[in-house]
Amino acid sequence: MTARIERVVTAGVVEIDDVEHKVENNTWIVGDDEEVIVIDPARDAEKILEQVGEREILAVICTHGLADHVGAAIEVAAKDEAVIALHPKDKRLWRQTWEDTWPDIDMEDEGLFAVADTELEVLTTPGVTPGGVSLLSESLGVVFTGETLLADGPGKLGGEYPSLADQLTSIGERLFTLPHETRVLPAHGEETTIGDLEPQFDRWLSGSLTGTLEETEPPLADGTRASGIKLNLDDDE
Repeated sequence: MTARIERVVTAGVVEIDDVEHKVENNTWIVGDDEEVIVIDPARDAEKILEQVGEREILAVICTHGLADHVGAAIEVAAKDEAVIALHPKDKRLWRQTWEDTWPDIDMEDEGLFAVADTELEVLTTPGVTPGGVSLLSESLGVVFTGETLLADGPGKLGGEYPSLADQLTSIGERLFTLPHETRVLPAHGEETTIGDLEPQFDRWLSGSLTGTLEETEPPLADGTRASGIKLNLDDDE
């Protein structure tokens, strides 16, 4: 049976540096009528499990370790004793929510998860968090981008970019090299496509995200722009 994608939206408040932010979170469910993988189990385990129904949960994958995206991970995974996967560089963030547990799987770049008739490939895309990842399904033509890339551009944390250079490098080298028709399914907000967002990349590099927009200049010979962001210019890689 062909794998399909379902979305569960939950809402709540996140406190960052003593400031409360109202946010909506996307939890994505990938699978068929028999088995699923749950991506970014946010907040409301009951609502997520209601959508899963009687299907077996094979794995719970967290694209990053921020509290509002892993808050339902333990309860969702417990339904079928599913494994929980997180990049090891986000373990410190995980422990801010779950002090007495660790994820079961340390994700690595190009790692694979299988469900129904599709595979999810791990793409490391740090920026908002050091262990941020995206998950690519070539067969479904989608990439789950977590906090890295949203419909309105690069994701933020409390209105700020924790490591914008790393984030833009992730977007340029790992995401904007995908086919333009690839659907972008983020951790917040509505979906978009790579083709819709890629034309904005040069403006992001030139400072539009931080209010320091300058005339776009070509990269230097070593691939470094004035912003200090190193791009991969080797066509063989």
